[in-house]
Amino acid sequence: MSERVKVAVVQAGTPLFDTARTLDKVEDYCRQAQQTGAQLAVFPEAFVGGYPKGITFGAHVGSRSDAGREQFRRYFESAIEAGGAESVRLAQIAADYRLYLVMGVIERAGGTLYCCVFFYGPEGKLLAKHRKLMPTAMERLIWGQGDGSTMPAIATDFGTLGAAICWENYMPLFRTAMYAKGVQLWCAPTVDDRPAWQASMQHIAMEGRCFVLSACQYLLRSDCPADYEPMQGNAPETPLIKGGSLIVSPLGQVLAGPLRDAEGMLTAELDMNDVTRGKFDLDATGHYARPDVFSLAVNEKANEGVKFEG
Repeated sequence: MSERVKVAVVQAGTPLFDTARTLDKVEDYCRQAQQTGAQLAVFPEAFVGGYPKGITFGAHVGSRSDAGREQFRRYFESAIEAGGAESVRLAQIAADYRLYLVMGVIERAGGTLYCCVFFYGPEGKLLAKHRKLMPTAMERLIWGQGDGSTMPAIATDFGTLGAAICWENYMPLFRTAMYAKGVQLWCAPTVDDRPAWQASMQHIAMEGRCFVLSACQYLLRSDCPADYEPMQGNAPETPLIKGGSLIVSPLGQVLAGPLRDAEGMLTAELDMNDVTRGKFDLDATGHYARPDVFSLAVNEKANEGVKFEG
């Protein structure tokens, strides 16, 4: 296993409802990441497909508007399918730039959308996906819930990758499960742009004795179509998501960032031996656990609404 790895965290906004332009933007940032020598690039939550910050989809308790249904149709068409043409292009981008790619996407599956991370390898393959377990508040209107069958820990030449999307990082039992899977590079795609997010990322790094790579969107009103009506206002320069991406060491040191109020990319060279050095005095699911007092059962079965047998 390689002891050192160069990583890149991308902070950028989605050209909403324009998946083709979004994929071009992904490729441009992957090109930049390769030029820095990075072997891993992490993109924000819902980067492909978009995070529709500030709109309501015409929903009220007991009522949905025709305009809101049309807005959802447009959003649905911006999503991608695992194995579909857009996913194939993302795999090709990963291969072209020899990157492990951790990509926040909106996945379309049947008539449901899921907020996901797709993991691509430098050989040009979709290695795994993680569906967000618990969409937050109004997100539940537009996204379904993931289950325990998509909680991967991916072995690479330089360490084990895993991901927690946005407020999944606040789910202590989910964190415990991922620590038990041996995640060493904890990827945290998000749109949470509050200053307090940094404290959470440092806490997870120290609790899990892992590197934390958090990628947040930086989205302006100008990234959205003319008929988009966000609650934040319609001036083109209005920030809808303000960023805050950062990279943290297993002992809580901020290695890069936080990057705020601008689009850009953070890089850092990680010494993977720091993970072992950190485990010396804290291994949350190992020598620092108390299985005689606490235990966690994790259901990794796929929860399917309809099963066809025979």
